[in-house]
Amino acid sequence: MAHPSQLGFQDAASPVMEELLHFHDHALMIVFLISTLVLYIIVAMVSTKLTNKYILDSQEIEVIWTILPAFILILIALPSLRILYLMDEINDPHLTIKAMGHQWYWSYEYTDYEDLGFDSYMLPTQDLAPGQFRLLEADHRMVIPVESPIRVLVSAEDVLHSWAVPSLGVKMDAVPGRLNQTAFIASRPGVFYGQCSEICGANHSFMPIVVEAVPLQYFEKWSSLMLED
Repeated sequence: MAHPSQLGFQDAASPVMEELLHFHDHALMIVFLISTLVLYIIVAMVSTKLTNKYILDSQEIEVIWTILPAFILILIALPSLRILYLMDEINDPHLTIKAMGHQWYWSYEYTDYEDLGFDSYMLPTQDLAPGQFRLLEADHRMVIPVESPIRVLVSAEDVLHSWAVPSLGVKMDAVPGRLNQTAFIASRPGVFYGQCSEICGANHSFMPIVVEAVPLQYFEKWSSLMLED
């Protein structure tokens, strides 16, 4: 969960998000080094009147400042492509959930069960219990088992939406008439919050996403209770 004055990302709750955080730190360090070098060159040029005649017309310098940026781009591109392909991998999911975006709420359908589905609306401020977050809490959470591959099928009923949970490293557009899919593994129990990340209308900011990761035995009890209701 994000907190006030936070500068970095939320703590990772899935292996993919951990990889994304590592890539962010890797790219940020490269940007920091380049910025430091450029700043040093600017300060050196402004603060000295000396001129090196060999740098003004040097084939070696031109070769270096052509090859070095290309090498830096490769250092950024290779891990980026690796994570991109990792995010596309969906290997033997243990559970499939269909998330359908509406104006302005989400509906979830557990396709491995016959009649397990529900709508998830934002809780009004006056109905919040102590400790719950305003504009982020939903009346029904999407409950999943921990350390199990989860596949989420994402679509929309009316306009464009986007199903996104930052701490799980998941963001998938919900397009009417199109079925997109994404996958993740919750590496620890907890409650993870997200929001629609597409400007879908007047109440765009009032359709939160709440994912609750629980141990498998608790998930089985929850699903049994939901089916009985």
